[in-house]
Amino acid sequence: MTQSQQDDLTRIRRAHQRGHYDRETIDALLDALPLCHVGYVIDGQPLVTPTLQWREGDYVYWHGSSASRALKSSKEMNVCLTVSALDGLVLARSAFHHSANYRSVMIFGTAEPVEDEVHKTASLKHMIDHFYPGRWETLRPMTEQELKATMLLRLPLDRASAKIRTGGPVDDEADYELPIWAGHIPFETKAVEPIDDDRNLDGVSQPGHLKNHLFNT
Repeated sequence: MTQSQQDDLTRIRRAHQRGHYDRETIDALLDALPLCHVGYVIDGQPLVTPTLQWREGDYVYWHGSSASRALKSSKEMNVCLTVSALDGLVLARSAFHHSANYRSVMIFGTAEPVEDEVHKTASLKHMIDHFYPGRWETLRPMTEQELKATMLLRLPLDRASAKIRTGGPVDDEADYELPIWAGHIPFETKAVEPIDDDRNLDGVSQPGHLKNHLFNT
């Protein structure tokens, strides 16, 4: 799949020039932005919950407690999953043209439960090693009860779109003659030094794979 389907839900209408439907762009954003929000409906009430997501091929995955009302309500239901990053604030010469720089993806579809234990275990391993490459093999094995207590859902990427804004303000042509400062303030999200847990055993040092985690790339 190299292109996501364009339809009434996925097509970008406002500022359509910022829309992207190619999988290369969509996949790169999903791989770089782990925090997502999943929108769904319970008893006619729209709800949105934040969680971590990760991509495997043509699917995006998320997980949580098997007892979660949000996840149980999402199974086999239509949902909307979004990821986004605020990359900066844009200051124009008029209030109307102030804006923000951002990267975002919206995905629509039916949430599919992953119930096969082999598939579920492999996907959870994929999640850990995506965020912290090499960490899974250093952990104690997952227990059968932990696997049972975890619900895993996935969403196909055939109905997805990305929207991206970059650069400075776009003002009315006449406003460029005004003596008003304009520009943009870039934002950065970065990891800082890891903090050891107070209950680490003596002699347990920070593993080398901490330097390889997603947030250092």
